[in-house]
Amino acid sequence: MKYTTWYSFKAEIQLADYSTYQLEPKGFWDQKIELRREEETLLEFKMGWKGIVIETNFNGREKNYLLKLKGLLSSRFILIDSEENEVLAVDTDFKWSKLNFEYNIETTIEFDTVKNKDLMLLTILHCINYYLTVINGAA
Repeated sequence: MKYTTWYSFKAEIQLADYSTYQLEPKGFWDQKIELRREEETLLEFKMGWKGIVIETNFNGREKNYLLKLKGLLSSRFILIDSEENEVLAVDTDFKWSKLNFEYNIETTIEFDTVKNKDLMLLTILHCINYYLTVINGAA
C-alpha cells in the first residue's frame, strides 16, 4: 500500500500479482472511501457511530462488516461480520522510534475463506489508519 502524501486518505494497493487498486475519498470532508479497480467500486467504508462500516461487493456478492475498537481505551480493533461473528482482530502498537504503527493481525477460519482476503486485509489496515487519523484530528 502506498499513500500519495502524509496523512492522506488516498492510496494505491498493488498485490503480488501486480494488480492495482485505488483507495479514493468521496464526499464532503472525505467521509466515505471507495476501493476501486478501474471504474468498478469493490468496497466502500465510512465512519459510523459504532465504528467503521465496510460494504464489500466482490464478484457481485455484497457483504457488510463493522470494524471497531474492542474497548474504549483499547488499541485492539475487531472486524465483525453481518452475523455478529468476530472474524479478525488487529492490535496496533505505535513505535516512537519509527513514528509509525506496527500491527499484529489474527484471523479466523471464516476470514481465511473470504474472497479477496489479501485486498480486504490491506483495506482494513487503511481503515484503521483512517480511524486513528480522524480521532487524533478531533482531539
